[in-house]
Amino acid sequence: MNTQSIQELLQRFPMFKDLTDFEMEPIINLAKNRIYRSGTHIFMQGDPLTNVYFIHKGLVKIYKTDIHGKEQIVNMLQPGDMFPHQGFFRQDDYPAHAEVTEDAVLIYIPIHSFENFLITHPEICIKLFRVLGDKIVDLQNRLQEKILHNTYEQIILLLLRLAKNHGREVSDTHTVIDTQFTNREMANMIGSSRETVSRTLTQLKKKNFIQTDKSGLLQINIEALEDELF
Repeated sequence: MNTQSIQELLQRFPMFKDLTDFEMEPIINLAKNRIYRSGTHIFMQGDPLTNVYFIHKGLVKIYKTDIHGKEQIVNMLQPGDMFPHQGFFRQDDYPAHAEVTEDAVLIYIPIHSFENFLITHPEICIKLFRVLGDKIVDLQNRLQEKILHNTYEQIILLLLRLAKNHGREVSDTHTVIDTQFTNREMANMIGSSRETVSRTLTQLKKKNFIQTDKSGLLQINIEALEDELF
C-alpha cells in the first residue's frame, strides 16, 4: 500500500480527518499497514509496547488472562477504532492480548514516533484525550453494572451495549447485532459463565425480547430490554 493510500485510510479516522497534507506527512512516513488473519495475535499481554494500531477492516478482541488462563474480554474493537488505550509517554508493556477475530487490515505507527507527533500537534493530542476519556467512562459504567446489577441484568446491559456498538436498526422496534458473539465470548465480557448466558438468552427469547434471524444474528428489542431493567 502506497503512502497516498495510507493517508486516505488514516484520514477516515476522526483523529486525523481535519489535517492538511503537510500536517499528515510526518505520520504518513512512519505508518505501515499489515493484513492479519482471523485467529492471529497482534501482541500478547506483557509484550513491550512498540506500536499504536488503527483498524481499517476486521475485528480485534482485547482480553486479559489470569494465572489459571481464564479469559476476561476487555473490548471488541472494529473499523475506526485505535488501540492500545494506555501506555503513552511512559515505558510500558501491552496491558492485554490483542487477537484478530475477523480478517483485518491494520495501520500501525511506532509508539515513540506517534508520541513525538502528538507533542507537535496538540489538536491531535486533545482528540486522543477524548478517545481515552470515552474509554474511561465506558469502563466506569461497566464496573457500576457489575456492582449494582445481578447477572440477569448485566446480560441485558451487555446486549444493549453490543447493539449500540455493533448494531443496526432493522425495524422501528428491533436492532440486529451484526457481529456474531458466542455465549462463551459474551460470558467472558462480564465475568459470567457460558451456561448462565445461554439460560438467560433462552429466557429472553421466550419473552420475545430477542430473537435469532436466518443468518444466526441476534435481533433485540431495545425498548423491551430497557423496560425489563427499569
